[in-house]
Amino acid sequence: MPDALVPSLAALPQWTLLYGGLNGLLSFVLAFRVSQLRMKSNVIFGDGGDGAIQRAIRAHANNVEYVPLTLVLIGLLEIAGQPAWAINAMGAALFIGRALHAIGLTSTEDSSPPRFYGILLTWAALVAAALWCIVAALTL
Repeated sequence: MPDALVPSLAALPQWTLLYGGLNGLLSFVLAFRVSQLRMKSNVIFGDGGDGAIQRAIRAHANNVEYVPLTLVLIGLLEIAGQPAWAINAMGAALFIGRALHAIGLTSTEDSSPPRFYGILLTWAALVAAALWCIVAALTL
């Protein structure tokens, strides 16, 4: 492969790789939890009307709905050379937010502080990254 097509190590989005890995592991844990609950309840497909399985499925699906786009935006910002503190703030908010949301959603059917703060942190990361991308694009 020609050297021009191979990115230099300095161009790799180091922090986005970290938060991608952390969120990937979280997604695995959430998927594994769904599988465990299905096996325990002998439910092969869907939720079988089981509230715990329903919440576990939604925690996993909600994670999969928010993480990819937010990580792509954060990664684009990192590649564009935006400050590491900002990349880490958004990446940490995303990961902590997703973990809190999953804890809150799987723990109770009702609203809970972890679920509330989890979605707040997730939305903050998503909106901050989206707006920052727009500003960065217009000022490059």
